[in-house]
Amino acid sequence: MGAVVVDDGASGVKAPDGGWGWAVLFGCFVITGFSYAFPKAVSVFFKELIREFDVGYSDTAWISSILLAMLYGTGPVCSILVNRFGCRPVMMVGGLLASSGMVTAAFCTSIIQIYLTTGVLTGLGLALNFQPSLIMLNRYFDKRRPLANGLSAAGSPVFLCTLSPLGQILQTHFGWRGGFLILGGLLLNCCVCGALMRPLEPPKKPAGEEQVVVPKKSNKKLLDFTVLRDKGFIIYAIAASIMVLGLFVPPVFVVSYAKDLKYPDNQAALLLTVLGFIDIFARPTCGIIAGLKWVRPRCVYLFSFAMIFNGMTDLIGSMAADYTGLVVFCIFFGISYGMVGALQFEVLMAIVGREKFSSAIGLVLLAEAIAVLVGPPSAGRLLDATKRYMFVFIVAGTEVVLSALVLALGNFFCIKKADPVAESKTEVPLSPMETEELNKPEAEKLQSESVAVDSIEAVPSCKEDVEKNGELVTNPETCV
Repeated sequence: MGAVVVDDGASGVKAPDGGWGWAVLFGCFVITGFSYAFPKAVSVFFKELIREFDVGYSDTAWISSILLAMLYGTGPVCSILVNRFGCRPVMMVGGLLASSGMVTAAFCTSIIQIYLTTGVLTGLGLALNFQPSLIMLNRYFDKRRPLANGLSAAGSPVFLCTLSPLGQILQTHFGWRGGFLILGGLLLNCCVCGALMRPLEPPKKPAGEEQVVVPKKSNKKLLDFTVLRDKGFIIYAIAASIMVLGLFVPPVFVVSYAKDLKYPDNQAALLLTVLGFIDIFARPTCGIIAGLKWVRPRCVYLFSFAMIFNGMTDLIGSMAADYTGLVVFCIFFGISYGMVGALQFEVLMAIVGREKFSSAIGLVLLAEAIAVLVGPPSAGRLLDATKRYMFVFIVAGTEVVLSALVLALGNFFCIKKADPVAESKTEVPLSPMETEELNKPEAEKLQSESVAVDSIEAVPSCKEDVEKNGELVTNPETCV
């Protein structure tokens, strides 16, 4: 690995907001689709696995749970590897791991082996692709970043609507073993997407100008824990963990909800198609809205609104008594779910900045991993105890609304905004030189002021840098 160019996201390189960034966006779209849709698409093969290994449905359900746990729980490991080797090599290795996990699973003879191959190995491979792709996307886009995040997030519903029918076709024609082999081959496309993640390089100067070589820091942290001192990050991590407890519950139970109301299986399955179709258009649209000049500095509050919208949809949907009510619920849930998916990483990037994003996303995914494992099983226990889906949806909606309140109120009351008026009124002790300057005669003062003005005009770049730094201090987006 000695010859690898580490794409450490140097601060001197400006995000191009286009160019090769569109290829990076396409790769992130594919990776996001595989990462979020694959754990659900594998469930198509569960009946065959139950018959093959003589196990129960709960035993096969652990496959998807382990996949999601690896995707979220290995966040810090991914951050360390990215900071050490760069995004491209980590993604290439991750693609090979994800593919080899599915190919090896095709030859397994017990459900435990399926856990280790499809669950652990493929889950780790997808994790090594998902997080670096988001990091590279946020390095290539700045002004258009909300739109880029929205478009890449649309990969999840697109692949969900594609992989599930494809898995059913593969199972019908080739059985679960043949289906696993073909899906393993498809996952090799993650390596292709990894190859697209070209590191950003400083622009080359003309031949006549001297090249300034900036030495790289040798003491770069593999996992930057200083983000834990950021109040905005702590508030976001707490809110995101609470949100995940209830966010994924309705899509898991809505089909069973329809079947419990005595509707046919094909009608019940159509609900997820409606949800996914709406989700496809909601994510890019929300990305466009988040990129508007007035909205972007207040993106954290738009994210809070999206969570409240999602939670209220769950609460109202709990009262659905027929199929029409469930269809309406899926339409509004698809809109709100797409908004949350498009904004969650955009808001995190706005809070911590580009330099600390690789470490911050790893720590956030680790916190969410616990909630992912607890959320749906807890909802299942509640359903077993009450035998009513209404309570499941009410609890899920309450959790999502609570997370929105934590984020919005925590940001409003706990994050201090820079106050230029207060700063100007702050008394600073005068140095001896400043005291001497005040005691000078008026003629000498005027002469020194004219010299100062001439020096400022001679170096306009310094003035521009000071003004830029002033904007960074007072910009609400960076004060979150």
